[in-house]
Formats: sequence, structure tokens, C-alpha cells
Amino acid sequence: MISIVDYGSGNIQAFLNIFNKLGIKAQRAPDTLKLKEASHLILPGVGHFDHAMKKLNNSGLRDCLDNLVNDLKIPVLGICVGMQMLADKSEEGMLPGLGWIPGNVHAFSSNSISSKLPLPHMGWNKLNINQSVLISSENNNHLSEYYFLHSYYFDAKDKSHVNATSDYGFNFDAVINHQNIFGVQFHPEKSHEYGEKLLKNFSTI
Repeated sequence: MISIVDYGSGNIQAFLNIFNKLGIKAQRAPDTLKLKEASHLILPGVGHFDHAMKKLNNSGLRDCLDNLVNDLKIPVLGICVGMQMLADKSEEGMLPGLGWIPGNVHAFSSNSISSKLPLPHMGWNKLNINQSVLISSENNNHLSEYYFLHSYYFDAKDKSHVNATSDYGFNFDAVINHQNIFGVQFHPEKSHEYGEKLLKNFSTI
């Protein structure tokens, strides 16, 4: 059972629709009982980093999530701001992140190259795949495009945790993985067949 963490951020229904289409059992998880039923977890997120972290911290789910991910090693996939929440901290706010994958989140506007480009980084973009159980390297061509919408990006401390990058003036970390913890900066629920394939691959980990 895939439990989608319902802490008040992210389009949960879009994920439920995709998993239903794929014939994969998934549920909304607004409480610890639903979380504990999970074989896999999805941490969605949209908007401001501090707002998302505050909602998660106040949801009553944080301690249970930490236990499931860090102690029981349940696979978890952070998406968009949900990926950024995996970091230690973000330039977008003052609250600490989950700290599950060492790294910081930076603003495109603070980079001398990307600051000259339209912000947010919005629309379809390709991935440069190093290695990933979520995305096959055979998809690394002009058709492998994913939908992005963000003004901040994850900068992993250990680049061995980076499975794929994307380019917006420079290569930024777009897919990360450390043990049972995964993150993608783009929106698989908006990325058509490639996003569906990624979510299906995650369900089999």
C-alpha cells in the first residue's frame, strides 16, 4: 500500500488517480494509522518551504514519518517541495528541513547564471541521468521530458546521492537517492507517461 502523506500540501488526488489507473493500491494518509499501513510513502509539497515544514511539523505525523523512514526503512519519495524538505535547510526559510539526505536548498535567483533567466523555472525539461532505479537511462533522450515548477533547487552535499540532473543555466540536482529515500524536483503527476512510469517503478522498490 502506497500512503500519500496528507499534511495539507500537494495535490494528493492527482497521485491517487494515477495509481488507480495503474492498478496500484494507494491511499491518502492524514493520520499515523494510515501511515503505518504503508509499504511505500510519498511526500508531496507545493509552495513555500517554511510553510510546508510548519504544516508537517504541526500535523502530528512527523515523529511517525521519522520512525518509518529512518528506523523501518520504508521507501519514501519526496516530490517538488517534498524533495526540498529532505534537505537540512533552505534559503527560502528559517525552519530546519527533515535532514534525511544531507544538502541545502538554494534559490535560482542567487546564482549568477540562472538569475538572468525567467523565474520560476517552469515547464518541460530533460533529465541527464547518471543512474536511477526510478528512471531508466534508455529514456535519456529528447522525449524524456518532465514538468518543473520551482524557484529553488536541492544541492546535495554528497553528489553520489544524485541520480539525475537537469539544466537551467547550469546543471542542478533533479533526482536524488540515499538508501530508501528518494526525491524528484519535477512533478511526475504532471509528466504524462514518463511520470507514470516513474511512479510505477517506485511502487516496485
